[in-house]
Amino acid sequence: MKAHVDQDLCIGCGLCAGIAPNVFQMNANGKAEAYMEFTENQLADVHDAMDQCPVEAISIEE
Repeated sequence: MKAHVDQDLCIGCGLCAGIAPNVFQMNANGKAEAYMEFTENQLADVHDAMDQCPVEAISIEE
């Protein structure tokens, strides 16, 4: 599975990278990006990051 961060919505708060650092990182523009696909074991963390995103910029592509 893969997560996606909408770069137009992201405000660069870093919550997702803090919650799921094996999936999200901050890019050179100061915004989050999903740089790795994730496994079923990481799904709860990705959902947590998605739920806590203050601008709802994260989605999941299956």
